[in-house]
Amino acid sequence: MSGFGPYPVEVLGSAGVRNAVARWLGLVAADAELAPYLVGVDRARLGGHLALILTVALGGPAGDIARPAVGAWRGLGLTEEQHRRVVDYLTGVLWALDVPAGAIDAARRAFADEAGA
Repeated sequence: MSGFGPYPVEVLGSAGVRNAVARWLGLVAADAELAPYLVGVDRARLGGHLALILTVALGGPAGDIARPAVGAWRGLGLTEEQHRRVVDYLTGVLWALDVPAGAIDAARRAFADEAGA
């Protein structure tokens, strides 16, 4: 148990985490400025990586990853402002799914740290 009550990943379940990531990627893909960064990207692979990072950020098991946020979005060449917008989309998705505020903050920090913030 974490300070959030049941781990949010337990509340969402693995299907819920995948759903959150699918919604998140959908928002990024629908953003006219961000969509070009996804051209040629293996979205299934990116989605799997994001789901793993989100699982860890929400209090799930880390498995064999030491620093889970490294590289999820960094390699796409986003500016700092664009990266913040990507993380804001995640925040919106998690709020819509009624994930506890503390868990949303933890997820936001995990992905913001990726940008070196």
